[in-house]
Amino acid sequence: MKQINFFIIIAIIIAGCTIANAQVIPLFRNEKAPGEERIRDLLHRLTLPEKIAMLGNSSPAVNRLKIPAYNWWNESLHGLARAGEATVFPQAIGLAATFNDALLQEEAAAISTEARAKYNLAAKMNRHLWYMGLTFWSPNINIFRDPRWGRGQETYGEDPLLTSKMGTAYVNGLQGNDANYLKVAACAKHLAVHSGPEALRHNFNAVIDEKDLRETYLYAFKKLVDANVEAIMCAYNRVNGEPCCTGKTLITDIVKNEWHFKGHIVTDCGALSDIVNIPGVTTTQTAVAAAAIKAGINLECGDILQQDVLAAIHQNLLTEANVDVALTGILRTQMKLGMFDNDDSGNPYSRYAADSVHNAYHVALARKAAQQSLVLLKNNGVLPLPKDKYESILVTGANAASLEAMVGNYHGMSGDIVTIAEGITKAAGPATVEQYDQGSDYADITHFGGIWVSQNSDITIAVVGLTPLLEGEEGDAFLSASGGDRATMSLPKAHIAFLKKLRAASSKPIVVIVNAGSAVDISAIASYADAILLAWYPGEQGGTAVADILFGNLSPSGRLPITFYQSLNDLPDYASYNMKGRTYRYFNGPVQYPFGYGLSYTSFNYKWLQQPKLVYQITDTVRLSIGVGNSGNFDGDEVVQAYIEYPKLQRMPLKELKAFKRVTVTKGNSTATVINIPVSELQKWSLEENKWKLYKGTYTICIGKNSGDFVLKKSFTVK
Repeated sequence: MKQINFFIIIAIIIAGCTIANAQVIPLFRNEKAPGEERIRDLLHRLTLPEKIAMLGNSSPAVNRLKIPAYNWWNESLHGLARAGEATVFPQAIGLAATFNDALLQEEAAAISTEARAKYNLAAKMNRHLWYMGLTFWSPNINIFRDPRWGRGQETYGEDPLLTSKMGTAYVNGLQGNDANYLKVAACAKHLAVHSGPEALRHNFNAVIDEKDLRETYLYAFKKLVDANVEAIMCAYNRVNGEPCCTGKTLITDIVKNEWHFKGHIVTDCGALSDIVNIPGVTTTQTAVAAAAIKAGINLECGDILQQDVLAAIHQNLLTEANVDVALTGILRTQMKLGMFDNDDSGNPYSRYAADSVHNAYHVALARKAAQQSLVLLKNNGVLPLPKDKYESILVTGANAASLEAMVGNYHGMSGDIVTIAEGITKAAGPATVEQYDQGSDYADITHFGGIWVSQNSDITIAVVGLTPLLEGEEGDAFLSASGGDRATMSLPKAHIAFLKKLRAASSKPIVVIVNAGSAVDISAIASYADAILLAWYPGEQGGTAVADILFGNLSPSGRLPITFYQSLNDLPDYASYNMKGRTYRYFNGPVQYPFGYGLSYTSFNYKWLQQPKLVYQITDTVRLSIGVGNSGNFDGDEVVQAYIEYPKLQRMPLKELKAFKRVTVTKGNSTATVINIPVSELQKWSLEENKWKLYKGTYTICIGKNSGDFVLKKSFTVK
């Protein structure tokens, strides 16, 4: 009996050991182990062909290690894009017009919540789909240096500081604040000096000196690296002869060695293929693959690395160690996202589900963002519209019921997109006679509808302008006559002719809503309109937000993040990246509307509460306090803008935004606004010394309502 029990015990021990061994998980799946150890373990387990296959955006499954396929390519410019149901926020240029980085961070957090939810739902169904991942190629922080660029709508405007503040807020909201996990991974693009022309973007060589490069084109990238953005995308073009995705200067010298960037670098889609075709740069795909890996590329949107890295190793252009270095960068990102965890119970984002997608809170946030993005350009007193005054309303124009004019490019979809016609109809209420007529198309300058209805309505609201089919990225804006770019600032001639016809037919009020992603020639329609509201591409709640402004539910508070020039003839050649004569920082001529401009239904006054000191050094901070009073009849938001005028030295900006604050002030009241500007932010790049330098001399702090309207000034000295 004892002998039988002994054998039973031995059998139980052996069985227990077998079960225990079966339950041992690989180190790379142990979420409690140090991340670098997990990466080394996974690299040790992967074969060389498996490693190489993971270097492209479409990464195949490694079935023997139970690693599913993954597609790195996802978009979230102003909401999840191209992935089905999602909340559609205003286009990026409209978000910049809010001058509200805190709101943008809240919006980005909503976007990443929806991303996690959709990823979790798809993964449970074993769906590993394009546009359903956790790595997002946003934000676009290129400087919008010229209104001809069709993709300027994707940016945060022409100013480096505003771009850096909005971009940082977006990254922080998207990536979350958990100590152990990324909510999703953001990506700053396109590095660098990349803002058109679209038709030349695959082979263009941007010739630029170090001063403009550092002060304008790289400023926001550095700030986002400091904010721990997880990825950077290199651009199609060359800079001073070096391809952005294989050149040593940008990636190796600046981003990695100088800035100590710890994330991964991905190529723009097809960028390596472009390099193969540049005469005198490289000769073969294999050579390009080797150059990209050596420059510091971790991931390609494309398949040259997947096809040619092995050949580069066989030709002694690369080693497996080079591949390990490249792959480590993207494996680290996947580890931070929790993709290899055996147990996701410790991941705070693993439980998001369908109720996190396009919920009431996110819809309300889209409405708030759209409200704050709208810029009032003209108002002769007709706005806001008293609901008891206008018994009949005509809503007309090619964009009044346009879905394209709401969603912008790189957009998502929802079942609740409110067009401007729909928003006004709902706000006007059932006791108002409201009619809709398209009125015109985008081309015909002789045939119009709605003229008779306009004559018999108390007020006409005409919605005109552009859509992302007329301006945008090469290929996507397929109705653009200039490959996505614009050859003119003009609105469609059909829309101008239509407004002229409306004005000639009746003396009753006409309110014009303009959709555009860039500066347009407002002067061509100004005389036909009693009020003009710039709506950009305002997202799914754009129609509701426009109605909120028109009917006075709140005062308009959007501000222009770009200069509205009088003519393209005032600007340098489009292909020149030299900043001289561009943007409010370097353009000294008359404009239609200056950077930072926007009207309100109320009026604000400013006074000093704390002026700057007389003398500062580089370690100091300029601390100011401004009293902002609302002396009008509406509650409203004001955007307080602080600019610096520099010492009169060669190539200093004329003026430069250094801080901004959006403040809410109720009618008859005032609030104190505190502004802090580190003196180190006043440094400029010295070409002679090849470094940042604080120049001694007299500086002036200028507090204004926009870059052309300063109401408080105070000079100080930097020693």
